[in-house]
Amino acid sequence: MRRRLALGAAGAVTALALGLGGTAAHAGQVDESPGALAKLSHSQATSKFEAAGITWSSSGGCSDRNTSTCTSFDQVNSATVDGVITLKSASGCSINLTGGTETGHADGTYSHWNGYKVDFSLSNCLENYITGTFTSIGGSKWESGSGNIYYREGNHWDVTYHNCGGC
Repeated sequence: MRRRLALGAAGAVTALALGLGGTAAHAGQVDESPGALAKLSHSQATSKFEAAGITWSSSGGCSDRNTSTCTSFDQVNSATVDGVITLKSASGCSINLTGGTETGHADGTYSHWNGYKVDFSLSNCLENYITGTFTSIGGSKWESGSGNIYYREGNHWDVTYHNCGGC
């Protein structure tokens, strides 16, 4: 079932300014449409990232989902990949992914392992965009208008994508 909510006037202005169209998922809701939760292989995800000019790196120089020092996108949600691409397009910032669906992250429903989270390297551009565009919800966390959560965890951004961010 797909849960969508039309934006109010203020939200529509923000969405249009970001080039995100006229609707977005309601904050805090998960887009449960089959396409959003479709699982991608590492190869499918990296092809989409590469086409969008998004880079990724791994401290272990690998992509094995079962090795914590690797950066894997195997079994990532399609909406997560599309959300990263939406952020790059809206912000104009370079994005380097440093964490995906590999083991070694915290457990939970909306976890890295389950395909909802990715980690980004820090950059001044991303810092300025996220903190200047999204709503602070305390504890170094910001929430986008579509309900995605950006958490600055010391040396990286830990991002939870409940949907594609208005793609």
